[in-house]
Amino acid sequence: MNQSNTNNLSADILIVDDRPNNLKLLSKILASHKYKVRCAVSGVMALQAVKVKAPDLILLDISMPEMDGYQVCLELKKDPEISQIPVIFISALDATFDKVKAFQVGGRDYITKPFEIAEVVARIKNQLQLRQAQEQLHDLNQQLETLNNQLEQKVAERTFQLRAEVIERRQAQEKLLHMAMHDPLTDLANRNYLIERLQTSVDIVRHSPSEKFVLLFLGCDRFKIVNDSLGHVAGDRLLQAIAYRLQNLLPNHSFLARSGGDEFIIVLETTNSIEKAINIVKSIQQEFTKPTVFGKREIFINFSVGIVLGTKDYENPEQLIRDADIAMHQAKKCGTTTHKVFNAEMHQKAISNLQLETDLRLAVHRKKFILHYQPVVCLQNDRIIGAEALIRWMHPEKGQIPPERFISITEETNLIVPLGMWVIQEACSQLANWQQQTKNPFLNSLELEINLSIKQLAQPDLIEQIEQVILETGIQRQKLKLEITESIFMERVETSQSALDKLKDRGLELILDDFGTGYSSLEYLQKLPISTLKIDRSFVMDLEQNTHNHKIVQATINLAHTLGLKIIAEGIETTEQLDILKQLGCDYGQGYLFSKPVAVNTLEEIIETFNQKTS
Repeated sequence: MNQSNTNNLSADILIVDDRPNNLKLLSKILASHKYKVRCAVSGVMALQAVKVKAPDLILLDISMPEMDGYQVCLELKKDPEISQIPVIFISALDATFDKVKAFQVGGRDYITKPFEIAEVVARIKNQLQLRQAQEQLHDLNQQLETLNNQLEQKVAERTFQLRAEVIERRQAQEKLLHMAMHDPLTDLANRNYLIERLQTSVDIVRHSPSEKFVLLFLGCDRFKIVNDSLGHVAGDRLLQAIAYRLQNLLPNHSFLARSGGDEFIIVLETTNSIEKAINIVKSIQQEFTKPTVFGKREIFINFSVGIVLGTKDYENPEQLIRDADIAMHQAKKCGTTTHKVFNAEMHQKAISNLQLETDLRLAVHRKKFILHYQPVVCLQNDRIIGAEALIRWMHPEKGQIPPERFISITEETNLIVPLGMWVIQEACSQLANWQQQTKNPFLNSLELEINLSIKQLAQPDLIEQIEQVILETGIQRQKLKLEITESIFMERVETSQSALDKLKDRGLELILDDFGTGYSSLEYLQKLPISTLKIDRSFVMDLEQNTHNHKIVQATINLAHTLGLKIIAEGIETTEQLDILKQLGCDYGQGYLFSKPVAVNTLEEIIETFNQKTS
């Protein structure tokens, strides 16, 4: 990249993204800022485009088919002629984006979706300036060497002039170096500076194993809410205020850096024990129980903190940051304002989860899942009137993996969308098969319940896709029941409400699952277009002994019936629980007392046997 490209903003930028909308948006943004823009819709096309003409900078999407962003970046860095091209990754700010991995494969920076125009332009400009700064530093050093050679001949007449030039160039170097090593938003040390300082600490410990230090990885809790509610400009101002407060809280011999986004790293260079580090973390968290003030606003924000002890076992800074990041995310899972100390088990679990995610992606792509069905029993006549479709994954090496182990991963990686649609298609095909058995009234009249995730509800084409499946399978739509979980629904009330209203308008019945475990109000319950409530198994499991649960179940049944809703109790395991639920007027039940989730053939046998007894 020549210097003129960055000076006149005519730099050649290659955008790599398989989503046309993203390409169009980014191209428009960059073109409006006088950048030359090229686009590639895949990793392979991007590598070919770079070989034809090397760009000055690459915007690279993480999630692409065939080759993801990490693989493309690794290929770029193999070629010395193009390895210095800055790569800025594009990703959503969620668990699918591995920041440590992004920098390990050679990424210089990252931009999160949805895009903020100012942020996109600033980060691109920063990387172009950094590269130009490196070239300028090289040029300046060469110039200084030339000037020094000339000093011997012209020292008498040019001493003052050269001294002024040296000072000016040194100041320019220092300014450029500062820009290269500091975060432009907070003026804290950036990742480059952090790595440099950490490497020094790592080297000291490896040569003197008795020496130790501690790294703290701070992730702001619920920061996304600030961005979503107040906007990214306010979010940036809040980050500046947080950085200022953290600087004033630092103990002696410590180092503060901004890792990126809403994350900060503190290196306690002379702290040699976890206990001391935990005390420091608690003091920081205690201080942040007071609001952070910026402008006329006061925001309460705190941190989840990952703690790792720097020992001789660490060979490089990236390993420390990786482990601290893992511990921080473990802390976040335990709630806000918490801390976790890294241990080897966390790393193994992270590796295991990564492998599981890889296997899961392949399984989703190859549709290597099956459906099991758990009967739903009418408690008035003890007959099976329906079933709930539940997904099962038979791993080729690990055997059956329970849904609670992999469903959360599909949510985090957005695999739940294609997987959820596969469940709908498969379950509706089975329902159609039952409805065609006109000589078997037990199967012909079955109702089928299918679970929907919040991410499926957010898909703009969900209604059309479900309608297409109903059309293709020819099922009676009144026999199809769609379930949503109360706590998940409450995360996005307005979006979910709109989708549910549309489903209801199409004649589909809706069930609110796990009722009582979330925090929906009576107002929302009245507004929701649901026909049925499911009482969570946690209220049923000890119904015989727990009078508190007994009252909750009774109140829930009465409330549902008052609102004209039906009730299904989950987790029925004993005849005592069944008798109590019947006495309380519960409409339907599920649980191991009747049957665990089973394959379709087994379900049909159970229905035949069960319903014949009550005929």
